[in-house]
Amino acid sequence: MHIGLTYDLRTDYLALGYSEEQTAEFDRDDTIESLERALRDLGHRPDRIGNAWRLVERLAAGERWDLVFNITEGLFGAAREAQVPAILDAYDIPYTFSDPLVTAVTLDKGLTKLVVRNAGLPTPEFAVIRRLEDLASAELDYPVFAKPLAEGTGKGVSPASKIDRDDALAPVCEDLLARFPQGVLLETFLPGRELTVGILGTGREARVLGTLEIVLREGAEPNAYSYVNKERCEELVEYRLVSAGDDREVRRAEATALAAWRALGCRDAGRVDLRSDAEATPQFLEVNPLAGLHPEHSDLPMLATALGMPYVELIRAIVDSARARVSHRPCVGVFPGDAVHARGPAS
Repeated sequence: MHIGLTYDLRTDYLALGYSEEQTAEFDRDDTIESLERALRDLGHRPDRIGNAWRLVERLAAGERWDLVFNITEGLFGAAREAQVPAILDAYDIPYTFSDPLVTAVTLDKGLTKLVVRNAGLPTPEFAVIRRLEDLASAELDYPVFAKPLAEGTGKGVSPASKIDRDDALAPVCEDLLARFPQGVLLETFLPGRELTVGILGTGREARVLGTLEIVLREGAEPNAYSYVNKERCEELVEYRLVSAGDDREVRRAEATALAAWRALGCRDAGRVDLRSDAEATPQFLEVNPLAGLHPEHSDLPMLATALGMPYVELIRAIVDSARARVSHRPCVGVFPGDAVHARGPAS
């Protein structure tokens, strides 16, 4: 297949003056090189497109692909991860991973938790703080945990995120709101194990790939898989492969993760993060439907490697899942946009 690659390259945005933290979710050059190489090894013809602006330019020029391998995070707006999927839907071009609705909802951790809670799955009590005045109606027992409402890669998460008393709550929220105006998610802090569950597939075909326990090493920032801990994960974090076969807590985590994945409508591959409460019950924290794909640095490929699954086979599984969905799409003939492009806009 002729497979386009859409992505946000971190070096591009750093060169434009954006900070390390602002670009934390964007991809490194070697991630794109690894993806391109894996797709070529699988017999496909990869074609680097780049970010949403480059995609629009090339679509307007009449270019098309059999499939787009989309890992674009986006930069602006509350639904930034939905922008490239929405553009591709408008042109009826199939792509990997979740659709605009799912990527928009799951970027907002509060909305995501509402869906998960409505599905009957365990998730910590929470409140969304969009301005400091909202703290007056947040009825949560201490300790609580504060993080940006719509960020990933640990952005905004630090040792200050765990809050034990009233006088610390407003300053932490004020700082986060200044840096991340999208809002702050407050959750009841869970003291137990932190687990990340890898998922492959879509709907009924979705399955658990496996689970890593996130264990903070000596010298790591405490209480959280924070931005610093993620950026320096090789030295600060142990990724411990754990098995549902001999660990009831892991078994429960995987069941919750798979149910949440299906309830949210996520597709092809990703991760679900959970943390256990004091009774060792794993609870849903968040889902990553656009999981990082750096072969050595990202959690999902690290999990696959720990299970003996080569990186190229992980990419094969993602493409195969997307291709299976495409094979069930109805054929509707010529895309109207192609006709418009050929003859010019109607007068």
